[in-house]
Amino acid sequence: MGDPKYPRKVWRKPKRPLNYELKMDELQTLGTFGLRTKRELWKAHTELSRVRQQARSLLALTQKVRAEKEPILLKSLSRIGLIANDATLDDVLNLKPTDLLARRLQTIVSNKLGFKTPYQARQAVIHGHIMVGDRKVDIPSYTVTVAEEESVHFSPESKIPEMLEKTKVEAPKAEATEGEEGSKAEATDAPAAEAAPKAEATDAPAAEAAPKAD
Repeated sequence: MGDPKYPRKVWRKPKRPLNYELKMDELQTLGTFGLRTKRELWKAHTELSRVRQQARSLLALTQKVRAEKEPILLKSLSRIGLIANDATLDDVLNLKPTDLLARRLQTIVSNKLGFKTPYQARQAVIHGHIMVGDRKVDIPSYTVTVAEEESVHFSPESKIPEMLEKTKVEAPKAEATEGEEGSKAEATDAPAAEAAPKAEATDAPAAEAAPKAD
C-alpha cells in the first residue's frame, strides 16, 4: 500500500515532452476542456492506458475465462459513458483521452448549463455552485456516470443562473449599439470626405491670384 504521506503517482509524463506537435496537441486539449495543468491530461492518458492494458490482457485469455471477465470491464466503462452497452473490446482499444475528458464534471457542466468557456464552469464547480443529485461536488475532474448526468444542476442558493440570463439579454443589446455607432461613424465620415474636394477647389483660385498680386 505504501506510506500515505507519499502517494503513488497516478500519471506518467510522455516520453518526448519537447516534441513540437505533441506540445501543440496538448495545448489545444487544455484549452478545449479547460484543464489547469498538463498533469490532468497526463492522468487521463495514464488511466486510458490502464484500461487498454486490461482489454489486451482479456484478449489473450481463453474463451471461457474471457466470457467471465469481459462483461465486468465493459459494464464499468459503459456505466461512465465511455462505450455503448453493446460495445466490444475493440471499441475499448479505440478509445481516446478526449473521450475520458468529456466525462469530467467540468465538461458536462460547461456543455449543459450554458457557460461560455470551460474555465467558467471550472470556477463554478470549485466554488460549490454545482450539485449532482442531492450533494454538492466541487471536484472538476469528477467522472459523471450516465445515471448522474441528468441530475447535474445549480445549487439552490447559487446566483450564477441569473448572471447567465443577464449576459444573454445584454449581449444582443451591445451588438445593436455597436452596429448603430458604426453606421453613425460612416455617416459622419462621408460629409467630411465630400468637403475635402470643395476645400481644394476654393484654394485653387487663391493660388492663381497670388502671381497677379506680385
